[in-house]
Amino acid sequence: MSAELKQTARALVAEGKGILAADESSGTIKKRFDSINVESTEANRRDYRGMLFSTDGAADHVSGVILFDETLRQSSADGVPFVNVLNDQGIIPGIKVDKGAKSLSGANGEKVTEGLDGLRERCSEYYDLGARFAKWRAVITIADGIPTDYCIDTNAHALARYAKISQECGLVPIVEPEVLMDGPHDAQRCEDVTTRTLQRTFTALYDQGVLLEGILLKPNMVLSGTECADQADVQEVAERTVRCFRRVVPAAVPGIVFLSGGQSDELASAHLSAMNAMGPQPWELSFSYGRALQAPALKAWGGEPANVPAAQAAYLHRARCNGAARSGAYTADMEPAAAV
Repeated sequence: MSAELKQTARALVAEGKGILAADESSGTIKKRFDSINVESTEANRRDYRGMLFSTDGAADHVSGVILFDETLRQSSADGVPFVNVLNDQGIIPGIKVDKGAKSLSGANGEKVTEGLDGLRERCSEYYDLGARFAKWRAVITIADGIPTDYCIDTNAHALARYAKISQECGLVPIVEPEVLMDGPHDAQRCEDVTTRTLQRTFTALYDQGVLLEGILLKPNMVLSGTECADQADVQEVAERTVRCFRRVVPAAVPGIVFLSGGQSDELASAHLSAMNAMGPQPWELSFSYGRALQAPALKAWGGEPANVPAAQAAYLHRARCNGAARSGAYTADMEPAAAV
């Protein structure tokens, strides 16, 4: 089992490739569809995600796709299971397994992610359905007096329990402790909280006996808060992020697949590229983007079948840009060359 986990983890961070996060919950995908005035029906969700999964050339830059429970069980409009659509292109299917962040008892304004109950049974079923990796997201908020050690430790423990159970069921766990970028805090505060969060998360992973060679880390980048007047530039973000991770992420971890976390499409690519341009690191620096890969395609699609070619071209362009960022080769000059 450990050999399969290691092989899958390495494949997910193969050279020039990253992960598409298409695991939006029912509520989140409804918000995305509302933004383009499309009803969030089962058929529309199937058609939209099927459009992304069947984009010619995307497999050159996308190694895996995180799916929602509904999507893992769906088939394309012509009856081919989505798992087969992905596998036929050499793209690895994954699955979101947490049940969402809920208010943490005894903590004001902090959350803990739930979903450990029944997780082993769900993971076993997901493996049988064709998934080979999983994702669990914890959220850490920066504000006056928070995050507390209580919140960080509770989420770290849950992440470690999830990771151990996933590995026992044959799934590579993506461990996602996201320090949110909302707020007026500066980049130094984000770096301090990210460092603290990752230190405690890896302590919990070690204590639970998780195989580090068979996981991927999905963290935030070290960014200024959205309301901070003094925004860190691309190079500062890259330097702070790499410095933070070199201090706390063990070299045994095969790869770090960043979340985009509300960044613009271009900034998400630029930050990743700047990090990779700094030279080889102990782990692969890759991406696991949702909105930053999908937003232009969603807008171009608009729920109209006639717009599928344009939407797929928009998705492929963003995949190419992030594929280039994997080697530090992305530049802003690539943007006007968007596929049409």
